[in-house]
Amino acid sequence: MSDKLLFTPGPLTTSATVKQAMLRDLGSRDLEFMQVVREVRAGLVQVADASPDEYTAVIQQGSGTFGVESVLTTAVPPDGKLLVAANGAYGQRMAQMARVARVPLEVLTFPEEGPVDPQAIARALAADPGITQVAVVHCETTTGLFNPVAEIARVCAAGGPREALPSGGRSEAEPPQRPRQLIVDAMSSFGAVPLPVGALGLDYVVSSANKCIEGVPGFSFAVCKKSALAKTKGWARSLSLDLHAQWRGLEETGQFRFTPPTHALLAFHRALAELAAEGGVEGRAARYRRNREICLAAMRKLGIQEFLAPELQGWIITSFRYPPHPRFDFPRLYETLSARGYVLYPGKVSNADCFRIGHIGRIDAAQTEGMVRAMEEVLREMGVIA
Repeated sequence: MSDKLLFTPGPLTTSATVKQAMLRDLGSRDLEFMQVVREVRAGLVQVADASPDEYTAVIQQGSGTFGVESVLTTAVPPDGKLLVAANGAYGQRMAQMARVARVPLEVLTFPEEGPVDPQAIARALAADPGITQVAVVHCETTTGLFNPVAEIARVCAAGGPREALPSGGRSEAEPPQRPRQLIVDAMSSFGAVPLPVGALGLDYVVSSANKCIEGVPGFSFAVCKKSALAKTKGWARSLSLDLHAQWRGLEETGQFRFTPPTHALLAFHRALAELAAEGGVEGRAARYRRNREICLAAMRKLGIQEFLAPELQGWIITSFRYPPHPRFDFPRLYETLSARGYVLYPGKVSNADCFRIGHIGRIDAAQTEGMVRAMEEVLREMGVIA
């Protein structure tokens, strides 16, 4: 019996060779396993297009949410303040993490059908010198939209807007602008959307094993600027999610502080090799883009509309509006397609009825064509299309 194809944002369909990499046991202190961890960490910095002299990768047990929470609850100093720019459920989740950990917080909320506005962030930074970190989602998986991380990074580096003063200089009474750190949740984009972490000077970029690198669930990771991470000793609000302590343990002993996901790391080691063989980030992006093109053309032919305007859509996942037909029933569509070997994803948009189709994972054009043909058949059986 073959596995179902997962048209979801993760966990994903994985290659047979990634699965096979897990079919062995290694101890957490085994020298071979420790070498795998070193190579994985180095590989992540390479995928991030960053210098190993300036950046490091820290692996954190648990899902992507664990990784984001690890960064948010470690990177913000005790007297600091976090600004979250949110235009979907995953941005709001970061704000919820900060609230639970009692991290001082400000939230800028934007409509889900549009990107985060860098100038709104600039104004917030200028108005509140107490903000020390900004957090934003790169690919907001609620809708599939890409937020303008490069522009946000420039705003954070400048510490606010750069309008010239009438006098041509800065008023003595005006507080000096200073850089703010930027934390990027790149959960659904890392490995398939170009993001030059080093060139942009990003401080923290978080993702997980079971996304675009096409590993299996079990851990998350943060690519961190060493100079930023080094200052965070003693700031963590959690023992197990202490990012600085995790980093120092991996650096000093090559070992995890607590039981590592050995099999997931073996799979990920293989997945990194397969990413490189496909042409790296650009090569993987090309396959995902093609999957998306096929999916969109077919859905439009069926009369099913995307939630986002075309110019705002990314190639990771697409949110589709429910067809305005009384016989459309998403649970029935989901269950029938699943029985035929294709798994979709429910919607998460707060103000519209939607479902989502992912374009990532070890899925190709022919398999995407098979999925949309099956969807057409199911919609016809439901009486939604003639």
